Amino acid sequence: MNLFEAILLGLVQGLTEFLPVSSSGHLAILQQLLKVDTDTGILFETLLHLGTLVAVCLVFWRDVKNLLIHGIGLIGAVFYNGYVFVRNKIKKENKPYKRLITNAYRKFAALIIVTSVPTAILGLALSSFTETAAKTLIMPGIGLLITAILLLLMDGKKGGKKKAKATTYKDAGVIGIVQGIATFPGISRSGSTIAACLFLGLDRSFAVKYSFLASVPAIVGANLLELRHIGGSEINGTLIAYYLVGMVVSGVVGYICVRFMINIVKKSKYQYFAYYCAGIGIISIVGYFLIK
Repeated sequence: MNLFEAILLGLVQGLTEFLPVSSSGHLAILQQLLKVDTDTGILFETLLHLGTLVAVCLVFWRDVKNLLIHGIGLIGAVFYNGYVFVRNKIKKENKPYKRLITNAYRKFAALIIVTSVPTAILGLALSSFTETAAKTLIMPGIGLLITAILLLLMDGKKGGKKKAKATTYKDAGVIGIVQGIATFPGISRSGSTIAACLFLGLDRSFAVKYSFLASVPAIVGANLLELRHIGGSEINGTLIAYYLVGMVVSGVVGYICVRFMINIVKKSKYQYFAYYCAGIGIISIVGYFLIK
């Protein structure tokens, strides 16, 4: 792997992670076409995702901070209530429980946790399949065609008025399932989760915020899972420098794209992304048969 390839992949990751065009699909296609060898397996992709993760945290830093604070408070309250339950049973007491949902951020944190559960389960269950699928051109191509259809269905969708308070845990579970399925290369995570939010009646601005913030535990979890498989890779100083450059490029471009995507969702302009995904998907599928 050379510096140009590191910058190119970082640019592609940053551009496609938050736009509804599938970063995994683009990275898979690009690596197959250019025969890019990252030399250390998935370590480089892990760092690229870390760059875009930082971008989300910077754009929504107030929400991330509040979700973290209130999420910890929520988990603490759950454990406290568990302790009280056991104590009441053993000592025949009637000690009161703490209220779990005390404000909008507590509810939002609970929704994100619920969303993360099916995402994690599906991500683990499909990990081997998605890894194999990413090594071909045809599977990301099919995924991109699915994304194109999804975006066309979403185009013009007004959404509803639901924000954290009105969103149900069932809604959160459905979004989590969709996010888990979107680990398949070519299916856009942001596009599919925003679509799910809109079809479930969430407010448009809240939908994009929900989609991007729900990606934080998903990306962290996926990266931790991938890091388990890293071992025995020989990394020299030059390669580390290339990796860091790619990560920085991914983060900077990702930050710009998050800002851009917020405006796109407000204006409901998805058809152009749909045409783009369809075009790249068809090219990828045709390329599979030609190269084969």
